[in-house]
Amino acid sequence: TVITNLFSAIPKIENSIVALLWGGDCVCDATLKRFFALHFLMPFILLVLLLAHLGFLHTTGSSNPLGIDISHETAPFYPYYLYKDLLGIGWYTVILFAISMFFPDLFSDPENFIRADPMKTPLHIQPEW
Repeated sequence: TVITNLFSAIPKIENSIVALLWGGDCVCDATLKRFFALHFLMPFILLVLLLAHLGFLHTTGSSNPLGIDISHETAPFYPYYLYKDLLGIGWYTVILFAISMFFPDLFSDPENFIRADPMKTPLHIQPEW
């Protein structure tokens, strides 16, 4: 509610844009479904944009803001940078796989290993007042 109410600061369209985001007069089931779908689809949209960006970079090459002709000094995207990027992605994948398979509790909180006792509340759980 707080974040979507920030759009009510836009002059002349404040109430209509908030109602459009909410899908009604208040935050309800439709609002939550919309934002869940947005958060689910956003990585895929970013992946498509990334691939389009790499495609354009591969086709036209990177730009030169100074306008100096240095085409004889540049290395082509394929095979040099493509293989370099694939090697980096491969190493990150191997490291992530090794950590998740051989050391799954490496970044876990030590309190997760304490056996639960239904008769004793942990000290860090306190009411808000």
